[in-house]
Amino acid sequence: MKQKTLLAAVGAALAVAAVAPAQAGETMDAIKARGEIRCGVSDGLPGFSYTDQKGVVRGIDADFCRALAAAVFGDANKVKFTPLTAKERFTALQSGEIDVLSRNTTWTMSRDTGMGMVFPAAVVYYDGQGFLVNKKLGVKSAKELDGATVCIQAGTTTELNLADYFRTHKMQYTPITYDKSDESAKGLEAGRCDVLTSDQSQLYAQRIKMANPDQYVVLPEVISKEPLGPVVRPGDHEWFSTVRWTHYAMLIAEELGVTSKNVDEMKKSNNPEIRRLLGVDADFGKAIGLPQDWAYQVIKQVGNYGESFERNVGKGSPLKIERGLNALWTQGGLQYAPPIR
Repeated sequence: MKQKTLLAAVGAALAVAAVAPAQAGETMDAIKARGEIRCGVSDGLPGFSYTDQKGVVRGIDADFCRALAAAVFGDANKVKFTPLTAKERFTALQSGEIDVLSRNTTWTMSRDTGMGMVFPAAVVYYDGQGFLVNKKLGVKSAKELDGATVCIQAGTTTELNLADYFRTHKMQYTPITYDKSDESAKGLEAGRCDVLTSDQSQLYAQRIKMANPDQYVVLPEVISKEPLGPVVRPGDHEWFSTVRWTHYAMLIAEELGVTSKNVDEMKKSNNPEIRRLLGVDADFGKAIGLPQDWAYQVIKQVGNYGESFERNVGKGSPLKIERGLNALWTQGGLQYAPPIR
């Protein structure tokens, strides 16, 4: 009898912990009062965030904005997209112009600790810096680029990585900087530089926009770690957790085989982990100010992480990028989510 009483008490305590209300946060309060999320995205990068011919913002970063809206409002359309250049993005977040920056931004220590911003530990895409060259140059390796002119986007970590790489290999280069990613790519096409450097995903994205993409090749070297993820202002733990757990919910859904197409059927599953994820048996949303079915809405309206990856940057997209480091941990990749429990 004593054991049963103890178990009942522990169970009650866990139940209370699972539904404890969240502390109000300035950003989340403003979002709910406004009725939409203001999401900063790139100024046009295929696969990540770009406006299609119908005027719809597409891409893996845009999907994440919609997933947040689905979690908070149950409606993935309640998003206002704000295109931002690399130079504009942090000021827009710090000033409150946007609620979240979902714009292929590298998580670094200085940005996380010294600029009034925080990364909610949600790496949407593991990337690395590379080089794109015209095949006519005859270059097979980045180590053959001594003396090259390099097109590069200003205000990015790629400028610093480039300097480190050439200094380490005792090579010289001349940087030619541009404010926008598209401008730097056009610089390469126009012959204003020998090589374009950026995150590899951006190089693949820019290549498909060129008049003759087959003339260009991405060199094999990857010279940096570029974990790309959303950024928020500090001071609102509720909003911080919403951003972080929205990404985790998409990962867990893929791991459990829950998709946008089968999520309704999955609510009948006997798998307790699936039932917790979808809010069938427990309300883990209340602790961060979200509806009980927040994860269900994300998956139903946007899909799991694998679905978003494949349609935007994966084999089902024009970019045709391998999952690589972005595979789930169960498949040898780095994408890993803590359990919902």
